[in-house]
Amino acid sequence: MTYDNRDRGVLFKNERKERDAQADYTGNINVGGVEFWLNAWIKESKKDGRKFMSLSVKPKVEPSSGTPEMNDDIPF
Repeated sequence: MTYDNRDRGVLFKNERKERDAQADYTGNINVGGVEFWLNAWIKESKKDGRKFMSLSVKPKVEPSSGTPEMNDDIPF
């Protein structure tokens, strides 16, 4: 039986982090069968000092512009 990776993700500690702007953790996630890059930063709440993760998600494959290509070969 093969492992179903759909709607699952993984994060790994970013061992190559050189600047604060770079993610503390990097990985990927599958949502509805679509693959995304996943990044996480460890932050601290200004209100009560609790730590939390701030996340960003970016498609692995950039979506098309949404504009269909023109097909001038249609006879009238």
